[in-house]
Amino acid sequence: MKPNLSYIFTKFIVVWMLLGSVTIHSQVLNAPTPAPNQTPPAGSTPWDKACASSAYNDYWVQFKWTPPLVNSSNEFILELSNASGSFANATELAREGAKNTTFDFFFQFTLPTNTRGQGYKMRVRSTNPAKTGASSPAYPMYYRDFDDAILISPNGSGTIPPGGTIEICNGNSVMLAPHNIPNASSYQYNWYKSSSLIAGAHNEMLEVTAPGMYQVEIDYGDCSTAGGGTLSNVIDVTTGSSLGIAVNPPAKTALCSGESVNLVANITGQGLLYTWYKNGAAITAAILNADTYVVDASVPGFEGNYQVEIDGPGTCLERSASIVITNAGNFTVTRLNSPDVVVLPGQSEVLSISTTATAPSIQWYKNNAPVSGATASSLSVDDTGAGSYFARVSLSSGPCSSTSIDSEITTVVLPASFQIAIDYGSDYSECENTSIVLEVASIMAEDSSGNLTDVTSDLKSAFSYQWKLDGTSVSGGTSHNLSLTSISENGNYEISASLGGYNSTSQTLPVQLLVNESLVISSTSLVSCGSGENITISTETALSGESFKWFRNGSDLNDSGASLSVLEPGTYHLVLNRNGCPLASNELIIQPLDENLITLSPSDNLIFPEGTSRTVSASGGESYRWYDINNVEMSNSSSVTFTEQGSYVLVATLGSCEVSREITVSYLDTFKVPNVITVNGDGVNDQWIIPNSFSNQNDVNVIIYNDNGVEILNEFDYKNNWPQSTTAFSKQNMVFFYKIKNSSEVLKQGTITVIR
Repeated sequence: MKPNLSYIFTKFIVVWMLLGSVTIHSQVLNAPTPAPNQTPPAGSTPWDKACASSAYNDYWVQFKWTPPLVNSSNEFILELSNASGSFANATELAREGAKNTTFDFFFQFTLPTNTRGQGYKMRVRSTNPAKTGASSPAYPMYYRDFDDAILISPNGSGTIPPGGTIEICNGNSVMLAPHNIPNASSYQYNWYKSSSLIAGAHNEMLEVTAPGMYQVEIDYGDCSTAGGGTLSNVIDVTTGSSLGIAVNPPAKTALCSGESVNLVANITGQGLLYTWYKNGAAITAAILNADTYVVDASVPGFEGNYQVEIDGPGTCLERSASIVITNAGNFTVTRLNSPDVVVLPGQSEVLSISTTATAPSIQWYKNNAPVSGATASSLSVDDTGAGSYFARVSLSSGPCSSTSIDSEITTVVLPASFQIAIDYGSDYSECENTSIVLEVASIMAEDSSGNLTDVTSDLKSAFSYQWKLDGTSVSGGTSHNLSLTSISENGNYEISASLGGYNSTSQTLPVQLLVNESLVISSTSLVSCGSGENITISTETALSGESFKWFRNGSDLNDSGASLSVLEPGTYHLVLNRNGCPLASNELIIQPLDENLITLSPSDNLIFPEGTSRTVSASGGESYRWYDINNVEMSNSSSVTFTEQGSYVLVATLGSCEVSREITVSYLDTFKVPNVITVNGDGVNDQWIIPNSFSNQNDVNVIIYNDNGVEILNEFDYKNNWPQSTTAFSKQNMVFFYKIKNSSEVLKQGTITVIR
């Protein structure tokens, strides 16, 4: 039917929507975002960093998720990463089990007291189904558990030198450290020299070699307190001349177990304080006249680099060069077998060690008692030999022949039974996976006392297996893993395992796979034309006799039809129950019309000289029909050429929608802009009529000024209607000025004389 050209429909324009689709498989758990404090009185500004302390520790995040719904037993858990953003050992901050039908809610949480770093992230996971959501951006988070002024001293000894001044000898150093912070090594610090930050100095201790005034504070990152809440006392380090402290060469530097040697300083009897060091760490306090230190080789780990440091009146702080003390009987013993060995009835296993000792003497022990004749590097143990074993290796000659080292202990178990556990071979969620591999996860040997030993790696391939589905053996299911790819395989699985005379059955593992098929919906249009223009959404999948639901914007429409007739814009999808699992379709987005898509070029208002022509092109629609004033179709292409003035209509279509657009064609006026009008009411020349190349043009600006230069008219799309009938003129002949221009230039200007 042709349109009525007297009705001009210019307010609706078609939008061409995206034709792609997005498949929905499960809930989407968005990243939590910082929220204003919800504890009354509620705040208004979200936090950008979490700076907690014993005085304040109350934070909130907002969490949003999308359907389908989770199960009724589900809990949402808010988790915190480590300071580097890793969730490998995530910390639970809060959990919520009462929001399973609420898609936007808040979590309240407190920071753990060990939280300190700039890169913490948060995420939310659900328990049923098991889902992990997106992680948030990184945020600075600190619990300021220590917030007092730090006290520093040499080696963190707790003794601050008189006046806070330490004199060190040229080429020597002093170690500064806090002594009033519990667990001081767990913090990161900022060290300062003469009020300037020392780059890279963030550890608990600072080795000082240059003079200066030294301080430290805890680095709380973005949560550091302005003005230095933890800034320490000042240690003023100066330099002086060396006395040449050294350790006299000892009688021997290679010791056997049980031996000892005296280390003696070369400077004695001067009333100095002596501090002894091993491998750079102080092993004594600063003690008056303690110029000797005894190295006892009967103490494990005695070997190392030893130094002495002196301080006191008349000298600067100075540390000696190192004396290296070694273990003359040093060798290694390595256990070659597994730490836990299972011996089956009628079988035996071999225990063995290796050693770097030269000409060693070896003795095996069982339950701390020597095993008669067991002096080789290996030992065979049969099913009567359950117990705890190690090998003692001794040096049989040389200066340290009394030295011995024991191997690591091996536990030999004669099992009373085995416990078999199975698990999913990869991430699994009920009604989401279309395939899954089940596998033997662990094999534990249980002895007569109920003690368990993990023997999975040793015996996994030795057992014989039979998988069962709902109690019935699975044909071909005799490996330690089982691949499932069809919904016909859904059910409860277990595995029976046997080895020798041992038989064991695992726990039951449920499997509920989703059918491996695509559910596709389509529509007669992706654009809503308004009331009365129904859009039909349907699928080629047979729905007869099936359980299904239609959704719009995530809400159930409670429509049981095999197709859906809609008027409203929105996001639509279908969920079909397949063997107890929801199978979700793609999404269809139905959008309303947009007025700004279809365009006419050059415009919908044409002016050209009589006897010529002008072509107009349309874009944005699927098809076009052009009509003249008599409803006669002129063209069905995207463009048409006009030769005569008049009113025309374009009807553009897209899908089931039609939009009408009026086009006005006028011949170009050949008269000039008048400079005289006579406003005497006779209907002739009563108004200032300008050529249509200037009037009724949206891009042409007409301005009129009075004789005082005051602007009295300024408008685009001038309608040839000045002056209005109510306009009063105080004089017989009044002169006005006009200017006609577009965006880039003045097209015409002059005067208008009004005669009345």
